[in-house]
Amino acid sequence: MKNLKHYIFLLSIGALSACNYEFPETAVQEPSAGSADFTKMVSIGNSLTAGYMDGALYNRGQENSFAVMLAEQLREVGGGEFNVPSINSENGFYAVGPGGVPLGRLVLTVNPQTGATGPAPIGAGDFPSPYQGDKTALNNFGVPGITLGTALIPQTGGPDSPQNPAYNPMYARFASAPGESTVVGDAAAAMQNGGTFFTFWLGNNDVLGYATGGASNPSILTSNEDFQARLTAALGAMLQSNPEAKGAVANIPSLNVLPYFQLVPWNALPVTAEQAAQANQGYIPYNAGLEQVQGLGLISAEERELRTIAFVAGQNGFVMEDETLTDLSALGLPSIRQSNANDRATLPLAQSLGQPVNGAIRGINHPVEDQFVLLPSEQEEIVTKINTFNGFINAAVEANADRLVLADIKDLLDRAAAGQVSAGGVGLNASIIPPNGGFSVDGVHPNARAHAFVANTFIDAINAKWGANIRRVNPNNFVGNDLPR
Repeated sequence: MKNLKHYIFLLSIGALSACNYEFPETAVQEPSAGSADFTKMVSIGNSLTAGYMDGALYNRGQENSFAVMLAEQLREVGGGEFNVPSINSENGFYAVGPGGVPLGRLVLTVNPQTGATGPAPIGAGDFPSPYQGDKTALNNFGVPGITLGTALIPQTGGPDSPQNPAYNPMYARFASAPGESTVVGDAAAAMQNGGTFFTFWLGNNDVLGYATGGASNPSILTSNEDFQARLTAALGAMLQSNPEAKGAVANIPSLNVLPYFQLVPWNALPVTAEQAAQANQGYIPYNAGLEQVQGLGLISAEERELRTIAFVAGQNGFVMEDETLTDLSALGLPSIRQSNANDRATLPLAQSLGQPVNGAIRGINHPVEDQFVLLPSEQEEIVTKINTFNGFINAAVEANADRLVLADIKDLLDRAAAGQVSAGGVGLNASIIPPNGGFSVDGVHPNARAHAFVANTFIDAINAKWGANIRRVNPNNFVGNDLPR
């Protein structure tokens, strides 16, 4: 089987020598806070607020989160220190490697044998370690993997046991009282301790985890009722912590902008003529069975055509599970078909497609499992869920319009995907390809340069809402993704 990454990641690096760009300066005005007070900013959120990039929380990412950039710009208008729970790791933790060794963040690598370019761990990393600083002085309460629900319960901080699925080591490492405190409670306490302004960006993981898992685990998709109730509780806690404080609330980006669902094409399976002939021979009984059940009126001609499996030499759709098909298991016919342009494969399939599975080949005679693909109906479900959740976020901001403003990150990334975002003539796009790609190598989280655009979205909203004049960040001062190694 050919190396699938060759078909999945196509990088053009001819224009990468130009790395210094100009940032257009507007007319010089004296920085001012307007009617807001930025003496102490507190940020609460998930991996996006934490600065998680390239599949890991590591020093460079943590130091280049939008929250850190925003706090730096606020210094000119009275903002103070902004302390983060430093991870103290150059490469962070991506996964456990052979022998239990921690592997660090993802980087773009070139296979010397095939020339294929794709993400791979940089090498050794570090397991998350407890934060050694003053927890009472923290400003950034961004926790990778956190949902609105787990931000509100003490189990998130421990104990670490099979009986506690809510445990999150990224919160436990800096929780004020592991197993007793909550992320929202700690952030609210920081606000009570002199906080005057906050950023709030929670809710992404209430739908993202379901999506990245191929919509295979409905139990982790937050219901509309729970989302609204938890949003009210979490945002309410921040507002009540200081009745005079103001805040900026961000919304949830679209599914369509994430490279995680774009990097593996529907026809990513390369098949030789010999493999195609052998596979087609094996599917003769299955295809014949489909014709028989169509003749009995159990499926339509359209469904029979959709389910018919046929390989050719070259690039092919892969055989996959599809639970939305008519259940013919009683007749010995599984609910499988080949992928098509309407399906969205997830990034992990790049490592699994075409690989041996119990003597079969995944994607040929072993169907690709549900967790690797989003069906059209699942994509529609997720889009509807994101729109509903964003509706709740918009309503919450409008209900507290005197104290809150919306930072429309969804709009920012939608425009980036449409080629409508740039700084100094240098664009930002929804890819992982340097230098213009705005997503880190994991295909989900923005890189440092994109975080600068996110920070500017917050700044623009704050300036417009409270008559402030906070200077914008120059995105071209921040690196995107590193060149392939």
